[in-house]
This record gives sequence, structure tokens and C-alpha cells, in this order.
Amino acid sequence: MYDILFAGTSDNGRFAKISVHGDMDPGYGSTSKMIAECAVCLAKNPDLAGGGIWTPSAAMGLDLIKRLEDNAGLRFVIE
Repeated sequence: MYDILFAGTSDNGRFAKISVHGDMDPGYGSTSKMIAECAVCLAKNPDLAGGGIWTPSAAMGLDLIKRLEDNAGLRFVIE
């Protein structure tokens, strides 16, 4: 399992902290579930990434976060 805290400051000075919790090893267990949920998310919503090159978060955003929380043992928390 893992618990990671991301912290950052925007150009206008706003500060944010977000934690990601996973129930399996991040090197394989969670990664394989994330890849599978990305595939299902795109298969069910092909219009999310319409052409070009996208990262998963830019293409699928909150749709992917919901799938990861519902099906892959991940939790995202705004601290």
C-alpha cells in the first residue's frame, strides 16, 4: 500500500495539497489496475480524448478518478 502527498503552488500563489492512497504495491499492483481502468474509461467514453496526444488525467479527468476510486482501490483527497 502507499500514501503519497502532493503539494504545489500555482503562478498566482495559490497552494494546494492532495493525497493519493492506494491499496496495493504502486510498482505493479496499482499500476495494472490504473491501466485497466484507463482502458475501460476510454472504451465507455471514446469522446474524452478526441485526437492528439493526451495524458490520462488530461483526457479523462474526473471520470477516471471516479473509476479509480470505485474499482481500483485508490483514494484521492484534497487536504
